[in-house]
Amino acid sequence: MLIGMPTEQIAVRLPEELLERVDELVEAGVYESRAAAVRAGLEVLADLARRRALDDAIIDGYRRVPPTPGERASALASLHDAIAEEPW
Repeated sequence: MLIGMPTEQIAVRLPEELLERVDELVEAGVYESRAAAVRAGLEVLADLARRRALDDAIIDGYRRVPPTPGERASALASLHDAIAEEPW
């Protein structure tokens, strides 16, 4: 969260079991407060939705303009080289 960013308070009802897990995270020092834990969870959900939308846009682009056979071969060769360079 950005400092000085306007905020709005909301009320949320949670099952007791979930709230207990949140409280455990707060007690363990993972989050400063229940609100911080909820905020972090919502930020993760928003980021996942943003990433999913970006992935969908990229997939749509490849469906509209598929790679050429040369581009596909180049990508596979690059992938092969990258795997071969791994120290495993």
